[in-house]
Amino acid sequence: MTAERTLSIIKPDATRRHLTGAINALLEKAGLRIIAQKRLRLSRQQAEDFYAVHKDRPFYQDLVAFMTSGPVVVQVLEAADAVALNRRIMGATNPAEADEGTIRKTFAESIEANSVHGSDSPENAGQEIAFFFSDDEIDG
Repeated sequence: MTAERTLSIIKPDATRRHLTGAINALLEKAGLRIIAQKRLRLSRQQAEDFYAVHKDRPFYQDLVAFMTSGPVVVQVLEAADAVALNRRIMGATNPAEADEGTIRKTFAESIEANSVHGSDSPENAGQEIAFFFSDDEIDG
């Protein structure tokens, strides 16, 4: 099977608690290869644009505020079936429902501050990766 790419974001709650290395260790142990990575602070406009799909949802403004509250680490992960593999290691959005050993079960503070974001489909992964990275920033 050919390698697939997905976007991962380590959210402000996790960067604030210095969990980037621990989260990346779980991703790599699961077989995901980090082929691009950068730490940045999202502007309000970037967060609004990235999460525009949710703009009519009641949680949208809180999500934008949270995602701009501190630095994030955006990264491109690669593996066979990377989207599904990343979603499996992230765990359920609600950490109370996440399986033991997943990132969200281990590190999330709440359903909102759940430490990580991951693309939900290969199509969205392509769009999300292009939002943050140019082709020359990605290894391989």
